[in-house]
Parts: sequence; structure tokens; C-alpha cells
Amino acid sequence: MTNIVVLIKQVPDTYSERKLSDGDFTLDREAADAVLDEINEKAVEQALQIKEAEGGEVTVLTAGPDRATEAIRKALSMGADKAVHLNDEALHGSDVVQTAWAIANVLGTIEGTELVICGNEATDGRMGSVPAIIAEYLGLPQVTHMRTLEVSGGTIKGERETDEGVFEIEASLPCVVSVGEKINEPRFPSFKGIMAAKKKPVEVLTLADTNVEAGQVGKDNAASTVTSSVPKPPRSAGEKFNDEGEGGNEVAKYLVAQKLI
Repeated sequence: MTNIVVLIKQVPDTYSERKLSDGDFTLDREAADAVLDEINEKAVEQALQIKEAEGGEVTVLTAGPDRATEAIRKALSMGADKAVHLNDEALHGSDVVQTAWAIANVLGTIEGTELVICGNEATDGRMGSVPAIIAEYLGLPQVTHMRTLEVSGGTIKGERETDEGVFEIEASLPCVVSVGEKINEPRFPSFKGIMAAKKKPVEVLTLADTNVEAGQVGKDNAASTVTSSVPKPPRSAGEKFNDEGEGGNEVAKYLVAQKLI
């Protein structure tokens, strides 16, 4: 195994209040505490386990603002060897297709990449389509929603879990993989790992370092846009019925009145 690249993302902490920015309705990332997405920690852990079994090195890749370096350092402190950070203001507001296009172009510059590991979906957008789109752009096989994963020679295999069931999946390298919540339990960074992360190389790129043009990404060029937003209405107390033998009829009448049946 030459090089495993893990896609990571800094997201607002799910315990923080998340808001949209005034004007363009994009996620206000400065308004909440930011963390390395938990599913990305699992992706990094899986890459490290494969490295320990098969050799090679682990590179983490992210696209985001300056603040995303915090997520990079977390991944490096877990044991990743180096990082690549695509940081360009023109990326602000990019949709999922634009983001995947930019990342795919950066992946093309990382030599020796045999395996790309991603989380199934990020907790801030929950689109869940970036791994598949990247695989399509790169012309690589994709294995998604994996709950187990192992590499043997030039082949990767494991169990894929979806609502339809569990399936045995196998693909040849190089390929793109996405992992689910059941894949593993990520390790905690040690003090030694945290200190070592400060010295590990982080390559910072802009769009000028890739084949991506500013007119291909960003809010103004996105295929979809948010034109307005309203706060989520408060949850009502609901309806209560005293069951004195007619409870079922009362519930049915209510559902009919709400045009639910």
C-alpha cells in the first residue's frame, strides 16, 4: 500500500447552535464550535489500521477556511502522516458537486494514491454523495456504506450495510471507499501524538494550484441556492383523547380532519 488518502471535514459541533449567515443563507461556521466530524475520525482510524497491516502512509485532505487546520491537526495527532489543505475563498458556498470536483482535482495531484477513504456523510450537510461523485470524476470503483474493510494485495473487500441488508463487496485498487458508523471506534490522540502533529507537513493549496477555475465553484456558480429561511416552529403539545370506549373513533376523526387518512 503506497498512499491512503482520507477526506476529512471540519463541521459545527452538533451540541452547538447552528445558524445560517445573513444574506447568502450559507452555514455560519464562525457561530458555533468547530470539530473534526466524528465519521471522519472513523475514516482516519480505518486508514491507520490498514497502514499498520499493509504499510504505506496516510494523508488527510480537506477543503475549507483557515480554521480547518484544527481538524487537520486532530487527524495528524491520531497518527496520519501528512495533510493537504485546499483553502480558497472562491470555494465559499460551493454545492456538493462543485466540492467533489475540487477535491477530485486535488486528489489527482497526490502521488501514489491507491485508496481514498471517506465518511458516508458529513453532519453539517448530510448529502452523502461526495464519495460517489469523486469516484465518478476519477473513473474509479466505489464501495460505499462499509461496516468492515480489509485490504489484501490489490483488492479491497468488506461488508456493506444498507436498509436493504448486508452485502459482501470486493473491488480492485485504486478505489474510493466510504465507511459507516459501525466500522470501528477511533483511537484517542496521545500526548506524544499531539506534540508530533505540530511538526508534520501540511501542504496548503489554492485553486491556482489545481485545474479548478474560480468560475466552476462557489455560491454564485452553484446549481442550487437557498433564497430564504425561517426558524423551525416550536413543537406543539399535541392532541389528547380520553379513552372511554370511543378513543379509536376520536383518533380516526382527528386523522381525517388533518387529511392524513
